[in-house]
Amino acid sequence: MIERIWSGRSALYLLLLPFSLLYGLIVTLIRLSYRLGLRHAWRAPVPVVVVGNLTAGGNGKTPVVIWLVEQLQQRGLRVGVVSRGYGGKADRYPLLLNAAISTLEAGDEPVLIAQRTGAPVAVAPVRRDAVKALLAAGPLDLIVTDDGLQHYALARDIEIVVVDGERRFGNGWWLPAGPMRERAGRLQQVDAIIINGGEAGKGELAMALQPGEAINLRTGASCPASDLSPAIAMAGIGHPPRFFSTLRQHGVEVVQAVPFADHQAYSEASLAALTPGNEPLIMTEKDAVKCRAFAHDNWWYLPVEARLSAAAEPLLQKIIALCR
Repeated sequence: MIERIWSGRSALYLLLLPFSLLYGLIVTLIRLSYRLGLRHAWRAPVPVVVVGNLTAGGNGKTPVVIWLVEQLQQRGLRVGVVSRGYGGKADRYPLLLNAAISTLEAGDEPVLIAQRTGAPVAVAPVRRDAVKALLAAGPLDLIVTDDGLQHYALARDIEIVVVDGERRFGNGWWLPAGPMRERAGRLQQVDAIIINGGEAGKGELAMALQPGEAINLRTGASCPASDLSPAIAMAGIGHPPRFFSTLRQHGVEVVQAVPFADHQAYSEASLAALTPGNEPLIMTEKDAVKCRAFAHDNWWYLPVEARLSAAAEPLLQKIIALCR
């Protein structure tokens, strides 16, 4: 239902407009308070790059963070990552990730980023605290924030916005009548706009998510995803249909597609019940980091990588110049 409302295919958004106008007023006043100097953003002693979005969920932000960190690491930079840690509940903050920190404490996306990149990652509701914890732990050349475009308490040097190229901005309204955290005009102030799928327009950077081979959660064995067909698919991400479509495009017969809420917490029993006949169960890598501890032999995940063209090189050079 919410997809129909946000996409403009349902007039029910009219009932939510008063709440959206209130949300928009609050967002505008917060941003204005920083611009007028009524509030002051904290500036880190190293450059800060924000990777965020204007809409709620499912834009491909985390793969872009991983791509950016890996690209900068390959160029010899020491990169740290900070995150709000949605879905996690730690006893204390800031929380510096290590191998013993679970997704229950840190959230799924920070754990995924840490595992994929090897970069130091810190989680805190107040991102300034996470930045300070990273810098206290060791020297860094820059900080990348996973989300946080609207977290104006942290000053930033570069803003990157990731946009779902197929859904774009839906009906264009603020939450909850529409998907917008900020209106589309905010794009005029950012440094780069990355379009995930669909058609990139003038001044936008095109991105595609390239899946790799499916990987078994228990053994680490890999194979083409099509070899697991027919299969059950599940996804607890912002926009599950994108994952199911990717599987079908790569030759997987999805006999049942099971969507979950973003940052969903799983139990062994609930997932085992999805495959009573021991059929292959394919999930996203973001789901897999929460399920490895109790995985079954028939559970697999499909990793994806963000692929950007050479047109993204000036953005990377701009960030590198800041560090110098």
